[in-house]
Order: sequence, then structure tokens, then C-alpha cells
Amino acid sequence: MKVTLLKSFLSMSLVMVPVMQTWAADAATDKKDELNQAQADDIIKLVDDRQRNSGDYKSLVFVKETERKKEPRLFQAMVYRRDADDKFMILFTKPKEEAGKAYLKIDKNLWNFDPGTGKWERRTEREKLAGTNSRRSDFDESRLTEEYTTKYEGSDKLGDYKVYKFKLTAKEGKDVAYPVLNLWVDQADKNILKREEYALSGKLMRSAFYPKWNKKYSESKKGDVWIPEEIRIFDELEKGNSTIVLVKDTDLGKLEENMFTKAWIESKSK
Repeated sequence: MKVTLLKSFLSMSLVMVPVMQTWAADAATDKKDELNQAQADDIIKLVDDRQRNSGDYKSLVFVKETERKKEPRLFQAMVYRRDADDKFMILFTKPKEEAGKAYLKIDKNLWNFDPGTGKWERRTEREKLAGTNSRRSDFDESRLTEEYTTKYEGSDKLGDYKVYKFKLTAKEGKDVAYPVLNLWVDQADKNILKREEYALSGKLMRSAFYPKWNKKYSESKKGDVWIPEEIRIFDELEKGNSTIVLVKDTDLGKLEENMFTKAWIESKSK
């Protein structure tokens, strides 16, 4: 089953690009849906809450990296989270040359492990995971309220979807991948449909689209968790470069107590 999925994923073309362009082209401001600051803050809090489990999380992810004039590369990894303790880990399992590489976020520090050298190095949130254009924040729970201040910028349309548009600016002292974000949030279900990420200079760095979300009931939360099942990321500096992330086999059950340690990751590379 997974072999078939891998082959299908590797052969996937960017058929969604025209759809994404339509979403952007159809954006139109609707002044009828104004929000005050408190309402805007509440929506971003809800965006965070819908993705939080309050317990443990595990999923299988596939990452397809496409660069101009190069053959696409396919990565497979396992993502683990312990949302109650703000712990995160991603362990790459394929291809062979990337297997065993890992990232561990604990005590507000992000660490990278290279099994080839056996060394750990501290990284920033801007780190490209395993050389792809994905970041830690693409796989972790949403912390927008904690990390950014929110400004409401009106009601738009993306294709057939009515959305709220927000500009988020990083709070002082927060280590984030990008200091400024533009978000388009579905008015109906409060999931993110589009995200633009900017450098401090105002230069657009990445655009991301979220065409598929999956709802799963969490026993630890006693409520539903919304998981981005598919993310399509476009490099705005190197046009033609893109990343597709698929999230599969999500499990919200309890994980081993000792998993979120350097020793556990090192044991998997032996």
C-alpha cells in the first residue's frame, strides 16, 4: 500500500497550480464582513486551537521536493509531537542517504542530528529540513497567537471560498521562520487556505496553500483536531521550485514516555 502511495506521490505533477493561481486571482475585498481587533484575535486563537491535540501525535509524512532542471526528490519521515509539553520530533526514514536524520524541539531549542557524524547541532526556525523547502512549523502545532500579533485586513474571496485576511507580525524575542505572515482563513470552518511568508525587508519568501484538511477526534483533547492533509509550498525566490507535503496515518494515541530525547533518536540510527 505504502509502495503504491510512494510511486503515486513521486509521479504527482503540480496540477493544483492553476487552482492556486485562480484562488489568488479571484481575491476580492468584501467590506460587509468587518471584524474588530478582539474578533480578529479570537479567530486566530481558534485556528491554533483546532490544530492542537493537548496530548500526543504521530503521523507519516511524504515530502516531494521539485527544483528547476532537476529530478524531483521524495522524502519519507515520521513526525511525533507531545503538545502538552511543547515537544516535537521529525525522523527521516527515506531515501537511504537521509535515513536517520532528525530534528528535535525541546525546551524551546531546535536540534538537528546527523547519523553520519553522530553529532547534534542547534538550529533556528529558518532551518530547511533535510535540504527541502519545508520548515519545522509546517509539521508542528499552530502557535500563531503565542508568536505573532494580529491585524485584520478585510474579507476576501479565494476561488469559491469566502475568507478573512490577516497580517501577522512576530512578537519581540520570538524565534520564528518568518517575521511577517499574510493568512487567508476560511470564514466557514476557520482553517487556513493560503499563507504568505515574508522576510523583515518585506520580500515575499514562500507561498503555501492548504487544499485538504482532515478532522480526527482526540481522546486527550475530548474534541476534534484538524490536520493539514496536504500542503503545497512555492518558493518565491527561486521560481519553479516547489514542495508538496502529504500527511498520512495520523495517530493521536499516547506515545512512549522516553521518545523525545536525543538518546531515543540516536538508537534509531544504529
